[in-house]
Amino acid sequence: MQPDTEWILSTLAELYPNPRTALHFETPFQLLIATMLSAQCTDKRVNIITQRLFPRLGGPEDFLKLPQEALEDLIRDCGLYREKARNIRETCRLLLERHGGEVPARFEDLVRLPGVGRKTANVVLANAFGIPALAVDTHVFRVANRLGLARGRTPEEVERQLTARIPRDRWIPAHHWLIYHGRNVCHARSPRCEACPLRPECAHARAQAAGTGPAAWAGERVAGGSGAGARERT
Repeated sequence: MQPDTEWILSTLAELYPNPRTALHFETPFQLLIATMLSAQCTDKRVNIITQRLFPRLGGPEDFLKLPQEALEDLIRDCGLYREKARNIRETCRLLLERHGGEVPARFEDLVRLPGVGRKTANVVLANAFGIPALAVDTHVFRVANRLGLARGRTPEEVERQLTARIPRDRWIPAHHWLIYHGRNVCHARSPRCEACPLRPECAHARAQAAGTGPAAWAGERVAGGSGAGARERT
């Protein structure tokens, strides 16, 4: 049985008004760097790192002035820091060479940058430029599959199904709603199903009530990892 998408979205909108990214940024370039840093790293940790980066490194030319090792030292506490530093410096070089130092507002251009895959590109498009996009991170992947809004085994499959099912003008808030719900209620290991307002329309909850176990058909984790930054799958 298919869940009531409109009811789920309306309920999420009531639960999480004024949705926005947790990453701190002032420019599209800052958001691009922050999202690249977020692979296998919490937003809270990324914000700590960017708080010391952005006051002294305002644009791609500033990052290129730093040697690889110096940038690694500045981002060492975010994980995968060597690969992230290489990708960030190479991305900065390409931004200057191909885009006049500006972050492009086209998906096709963004995913050609090192370390930028579908998730990062969609985050930047939606949050920096207001262009409808629906990024699929681990929370979106998990919650969408559990609810039955999607039944995909890869982030790209889930993205394709969600964008087909959710009206385009709600892609951006839906991304944030699903993230918030994943962080607050639909946890990876111990989801708070008994306290979940979405339970009446949740495929996972129906499967449990029917005694058929959790909705494991779609998996609980994004295939290949969280998918942003250093090793993002496209």
